[in-house]
Amino acid sequence: MDQGQQQLQQLSQELQAIEDEIEQLRAEVNSIQAEQTAIDDATDALETLETGSTVQVPLGGGAFVRAEIKDIDEVIVGLGGEFAAEQPADDAADALEMKRDALDDRIAELRDEIDELESESSEIEQQAQQMQQELQQQQMQQMQQSDDQ
Repeated sequence: MDQGQQQLQQLSQELQAIEDEIEQLRAEVNSIQAEQTAIDDATDALETLETGSTVQVPLGGGAFVRAEIKDIDEVIVGLGGEFAAEQPADDAADALEMKRDALDDRIAELRDEIDELESESSEIEQQAQQMQQELQQQQMQQMQQSDDQ
């Protein structure tokens, strides 16, 4: 394999690595969007539920139990790291909104990374196409020279 072919193979490997990274970033964006949906659902529930409302509480494994809300004015909110705190409903809604905003910021960062990687990928693709054309021209010239002899 000559140097030109090796360079093309290296560019191809770089492109594949970039595409893999883009896919990982897109999967992370999708995961964060799912988390945002859960936050939106919780916020909607805080706004619509009342003391005495009946809700379905997940037990795990797809099993639920019906329960009655004793006090909607106090809500337990996850703080992260498997810690939670009881907060007034308004504070809980604010905490959920802050989480959502932080997730919005993270999505924007990830999308910026994706844009940069896509731009880099386009540059490498152009470089590879140019190199491929040059290799083809060299092969054509070599064929013509061998025919002339």
